[in-house]
Amino acid sequence: MALVSIGDGLKYFLSKSRLKSGIQALRIEDAWADIMGKTVAKYTDKIEIINHTLFITSSVAALKNELLYSRDMIIQRVNETLGERTIRDVVIK
Repeated sequence: MALVSIGDGLKYFLSKSRLKSGIQALRIEDAWADIMGKTVAKYTDKIEIINHTLFITSSVAALKNELLYSRDMIIQRVNETLGERTIRDVVIK
């Protein structure tokens, strides 16, 4: 049996687990103010990942419109934050 660090073991577990997208969504929520700015983060209600799609929920119509035009930038910044190409599409609700 080979020795594996706890960090490597957790990464392997998460890569094989259905928990991975939930944990990535939590990481995005924690960094959302850094990714998009404090004002956007303040008016974002919910963030979730389903099948490589980032779902962003907000009740502010002007913010929804702005986020629609920024979809490519959001994908790029979120993937940079996660350190891998996880997000392929963004849906604004």
